Amino acid sequence: MNIKNTKELIEEEGKYLIQTYKQPEMVLDRGEGTKVWDIEGKMYYDFIGGIAVNSLGYCHPGIVEAIHKQSEKLIHCSNLFYNAPQILLARELVNNSCGDRVFFGNSGAEANEAAIKLAVKYFKEQGKEKFKIIYMKDSFHGRTIATLAATGKYKYQKDYLSLLPAFKQAIFNDLDSIKDAYDENVAAVLVEPVQGEGGINIATVEFMEGLREFCDSKGILLIFDEIQCGLGRTGKMFAYQNYNIEPDMLTLAKPLGGGLPLGALIAKEKIASAYKPGDHGTTFGGNPVACAAALAFLEVLEEDGLLAECQKKSKYFQKNLELLKTNYPGLIKEIRVIGLMVGLELEKDGLVVVKKMLDEGILINCTAGNVLRFLPPLIVQEKEIDYLVNALDKIFKEIK
Repeated sequence: MNIKNTKELIEEEGKYLIQTYKQPEMVLDRGEGTKVWDIEGKMYYDFIGGIAVNSLGYCHPGIVEAIHKQSEKLIHCSNLFYNAPQILLARELVNNSCGDRVFFGNSGAEANEAAIKLAVKYFKEQGKEKFKIIYMKDSFHGRTIATLAATGKYKYQKDYLSLLPAFKQAIFNDLDSIKDAYDENVAAVLVEPVQGEGGINIATVEFMEGLREFCDSKGILLIFDEIQCGLGRTGKMFAYQNYNIEPDMLTLAKPLGGGLPLGALIAKEKIASAYKPGDHGTTFGGNPVACAAALAFLEVLEEDGLLAECQKKSKYFQKNLELLKTNYPGLIKEIRVIGLMVGLELEKDGLVVVKKMLDEGILINCTAGNVLRFLPPLIVQEKEIDYLVNALDKIFKEIK
């Protein structure tokens, strides 16, 4: 590949790529641990972690080795045939979660669509017309449209009519709004235990317990979207473990494939059994290389004490941000922390801070307009947290 300089590559990007992203003028080239370098050789600390994907940092040796070994054996075989890494990964997820069966896709959006379809199909199997999904204001569950509505084969559509499922909005952490949104056609409530794109909004224990009780009382399903907050991000293997309840279905993605595209729906047996052969599918989902990488990721997450370390670093991160808030009370509105999922809400637009942090050699992002979002690799060191906090302090002095 003919590597050009930053300016030339960005010019070619503008010429050949559909312009769906707005990016800073840098081209990333390689990474190791929490650090990443651009093609000009400048190093950055990554505190957004590939949007919660690089939970073990860049190029973790265990994941690299697993990818290398599996790619020499079998890269792809489709789901017309069994492959060992997929089966072993499903067993690992079931043994460590509250679910019984797994469906693999390529992304979080695909996992969520599989869950939504399954919720509708579950009630269709019982002869019930339940096709509405309650979701939360400020939530984020993916960017696809339910493509089944545009599929010109009735056999794929018949169990999910009327297309599309109807969606009804409720308010996060407000149980009364859930009750107001409910009617007899509701099949499920879809909720993130922690809203990532929404600004690191953390569900209360009372809300989650009330939600479980309400769903049980109405005989409907509770679906947790843990695509961003699952798999160690909150200091627990799964985010639902921070509460005293279990969901009926659980969706995962982001860090699962160790950087490769992989999503998963985990469902309890009575619900999962509603899917029969041919009811749902994917060409690439559960790819053997991605599943091998995922097995390596879970092995490290389970055996290296990372979850306990995550909780320790979370407290350290929060303590330092609280000191920062004391110094800038008119600038910092609120700090929201669970594990290494951290939101710093400002009293002004956060984009200027994101740009200045880039100059300091730190990658972060801003969500919900004024919330600085930090999703560092779980292997982040306290000295790296110090570096970030000191850089914020410097920038806040400039813009105060």
